[in-house]
Amino acid sequence: MTETQSGRVSILEVGPRDGLQNEPTPIDTATKLAFIEALAASGLGRIEATAFVHPHAVPQLADAAAVARGLPVDDSIEYSALVPNRTGLRRAIDAGVRRVAVFTAASETFARRNINMSIAESLAEFERVVADATGQGLTVRGYLSTCFVCPYEGEIAPDRVRAVASRLMDLGVDEIAISDTIGAAVPTDIVACLGEVLQDVPVERVALHLHDTYGTALANVCAALPLGITRFDASAGGLGGCPYAPGAAGNLATEDLVYLLERMGIATGVSLEGVFRASTIVANALGRRLPGKQYNRLRAAGGDAEPPA
Repeated sequence: MTETQSGRVSILEVGPRDGLQNEPTPIDTATKLAFIEALAASGLGRIEATAFVHPHAVPQLADAAAVARGLPVDDSIEYSALVPNRTGLRRAIDAGVRRVAVFTAASETFARRNINMSIAESLAEFERVVADATGQGLTVRGYLSTCFVCPYEGEIAPDRVRAVASRLMDLGVDEIAISDTIGAAVPTDIVACLGEVLQDVPVERVALHLHDTYGTALANVCAALPLGITRFDASAGGLGGCPYAPGAAGNLATEDLVYLLERMGIATGVSLEGVFRASTIVANALGRRLPGKQYNRLRAAGGDAEPPA
């Protein structure tokens, strides 16, 4: 067992934001809040609840303020929201959000398609966002998209990821999510990319945000653990996808990540059954099954079969 494996892993649940943002079926605010409440009850202590983006860009998240204001009051849960600019930040602050996330990319083309800015322009904007946020007592996470393969530019060199990650650190974010936006990375890519990033960014400030398009997300978790990575993003039931990344499948399923880690002897503090119950709420609202493997195992078992010890 490595030192990381003998400790505890922190999971950021991104289902309410990244998981739902690409869903065409409208989910009402009350259902979203029930979903979030069930996620919190499962033991997930970090939940990305919504995004303060333009409602025309992401209609599913048009109720961001209502969701933020309706979150259960619980000091043990860290709720966060994505903000694209200072306008989004002001809306988030007005809604009572205390942690926000900004996002840029390692690919110029993806940055322009996703946020209509170059990488340099996005960093200039986020310098002001981070300063405003920290000045108001908020904490800030940074997402770095397309760190491995871009749907428009193809392979992304690790040194490009390192350069942007270092710049994000300079802005004052306290965590950087190295993101496999289209789910194309394999373990050797994880090792190569993180080998560069960790030269500039402390390991305790690096998270891994994985999609599972090619079925390699769990293998990539296993590649990151020996490097000291203890922070992973996941989405209940494997919900997810990016409207600006053609072909991207859902995120790494939270239930699958919890099963893997607990089976390996790595504590998460998260109930697999509890996450399944949360996933069922949103699956029923969407009227379809979710792709996660453990979600489907529990569904087939009637939702009451714990995995083998």
